[in-house]
Amino acid sequence: MKSATKYIHAGAHPDPSTGAIMTPVYQTSTYVQEAPGVNKGYEYARSQNPTRTALEEALAVIENGKYGLAFSSGVAATDAVIKLLSPGDEVICANDMYGGTYRLFTKVFERFGIVFRYVDTTNAANVQAAVTARTKLVWLETPTNPLMNITDIAAVAAVTKTKKILLVVDNTFASPALQNPLDLGADIVMHSVTKYLGGHSDVIQGALVMNDPELREKLYFIQKSCGAVPGPMDCFLVLRGIKTLGVRMKAHCENGKIIANWLRKHPKVARVYWPGFEDHPGYAVAKKQMKDFGGMISFELKNDSVEEAKRVLSSTHLFSLAESLGGVESLINHPASMTHASIPREERIKNGLSDSLIRLSVGIEDPDDLVEDLAKAIG
Repeated sequence: MKSATKYIHAGAHPDPSTGAIMTPVYQTSTYVQEAPGVNKGYEYARSQNPTRTALEEALAVIENGKYGLAFSSGVAATDAVIKLLSPGDEVICANDMYGGTYRLFTKVFERFGIVFRYVDTTNAANVQAAVTARTKLVWLETPTNPLMNITDIAAVAAVTKTKKILLVVDNTFASPALQNPLDLGADIVMHSVTKYLGGHSDVIQGALVMNDPELREKLYFIQKSCGAVPGPMDCFLVLRGIKTLGVRMKAHCENGKIIANWLRKHPKVARVYWPGFEDHPGYAVAKKQMKDFGGMISFELKNDSVEEAKRVLSSTHLFSLAESLGGVESLINHPASMTHASIPREERIKNGLSDSLIRLSVGIEDPDDLVEDLAKAIG
């Protein structure tokens, strides 16, 4: 089945009682049982909900996986994965990553004796060199947030498979429309569903997709035991969002290309981070493992000052100054003070994330209007 068809029909089954083509919102906390232990597959809504079941099936289908699990947020999904580990276990992760993930790793799980090693994962040899006898998991983002670094998923999978280490890929920036990490050797795909999968800036949710049934059972146990599950209305909204994922991502990519190339030619812009440029260090890998290059862009001004960056950030009208990404509307963001503020400044600077970096989530508006908006703001 082609992707465009998957997005429309994944997880969709006419309601057996009415024939409704859209999955109903099952707004219930519990389910009546015919006798003790005899039920219709549902007992309590923290463990199962029919709307969530439909979404989890859809998530698996669009990521070319067998099992999907939905969580109350992307961070909750990440939290569930790390709870597979024990004190003393080690995790290798990218030195350029979402600030919320870094905060969870350093401020929560390090306290429980889990060790996190941060390396430049764009070279699989760095991952190989960081592996020890205690390494149990490798955590990747590709493209990374916010520097758009690209990691060769298959090359890292070649390292983890031989060592029996779990490989997890945060696929939020690419979405299943552009990249399918399970096909490249990943064991688990994580999504902040809030972003491109929801697509309309109206829901907070996370997801995990995998192929291994034993791994699914372990993660499902964590999901129902810890309870970080989404409500049925949120699941309904994401099911609706997925139906337009293909057409939305096409527009995001088209607009992203226009904006990235326009920014690169602007006399006041010093550098543009976007993997679609042929001279981007990760271009060859991105072209190999992605279907397109996405609508996420970061850039720096030649006047490399925080004050000038903040002036631009506060001068746009169509690009709204806000955290998050992946919605139909364009957003502009200052990672150093917003999405990545939890990362110590010295760590950010060391990894190339300057105080003046600006990040764009390019929406699906008319690109001419977006260019005009940026042109007025940059000056």
